[in-house]
Amino acid sequence: MSRTNHQVRLAARPVGLPRPTDWDLVEEPVSEPGDGELLVQITHVSLDPAMRGWMNEGRSYIRPVEIGEVMRAGAVGRVIASRHGDFAVGDHVYGSFGVQEYCLSDGTGVIKVDPDLAPLPVYLGTLGMTGMTAYFGLLDIGRPEPGQTVVVSGAAGAVGSVVGQIAKIMGCRVVGIAGGASKCRTIVEELGFDAAIDYKSTDVRKALRAAAPDGVDVYFDNVGGDVLDAVLTRLARGARIVICGAISQYNSVEPVKGPTNYMSLLVNRASMTGMVVFDYADRYPEAAARLAEWLAAGKLRTKEDVVDGGVKAFPDTLLRLFRGENLGKLVLKVADA
Repeated sequence: MSRTNHQVRLAARPVGLPRPTDWDLVEEPVSEPGDGELLVQITHVSLDPAMRGWMNEGRSYIRPVEIGEVMRAGAVGRVIASRHGDFAVGDHVYGSFGVQEYCLSDGTGVIKVDPDLAPLPVYLGTLGMTGMTAYFGLLDIGRPEPGQTVVVSGAAGAVGSVVGQIAKIMGCRVVGIAGGASKCRTIVEELGFDAAIDYKSTDVRKALRAAAPDGVDVYFDNVGGDVLDAVLTRLARGARIVICGAISQYNSVEPVKGPTNYMSLLVNRASMTGMVVFDYADRYPEAAARLAEWLAAGKLRTKEDVVDGGVKAFPDTLLRLFRGENLGKLVLKVADA
């Protein structure tokens, strides 16, 4: 059976926000799997702020996407042909399949997922790398204790919304920083946060004085910039800051803005630690089991913002992350499951 694969390839390294000219939409025939290979028809692609960093040339925690290469992305789909002993036709799987409609894989890094337990987009969010990031970043680095105050920025986003809920499960008081009144209402009324700060309409530093009068014990940072600087002024003794991302800085054409209030780390005997979820690969099953348990028990709610547009919609859909338009995990639907 003859099939055509549509792919999004990186055409140029962006300066500032990615532009349409930074991408090529390419067609190529789909090859049948050889020995030890499987062919996946992709149904949903994960869109993540980290993608912007992967487009840059230079040293990082992962190699950059090369010019002409299919854009890197986690994705889920269905096995439609297989000559691999561990995967059968009809299996649903997750892997780093890229922004395309089909992927030929040797099985490396591919895991089976069960659409009867949760919808496929959830395996890109709460039961995927997003949930793993929240789980390990908060629990291993943040080390929250019952009764402590946890503040999370990007609180209505994919990682932040899960971080806040896990912190509540751990018995903490949780303050979310988000953009806009609607997002702030959602994290309090639907996700159970104790308080929300709208950075678009409120002085974050002043609002933190009211929301965290005894200081911030754990800060989970997804945005960097001015918000990080504001939280640094409100640290409690022995506070832990988790540096997960800096979406406010990713598209800047100026040098990255570092914190000016960093001496608060010394004064408060606090720590600031970066985290990359790939470092915890050998413990993914642990996180997946606990996250699934909390979901089943109703202690954790999952939010996916699914855009139905196919791979051609990827360039504009990605920009929704940087315009702050997504609520929860942003997912691009490529095909029906």
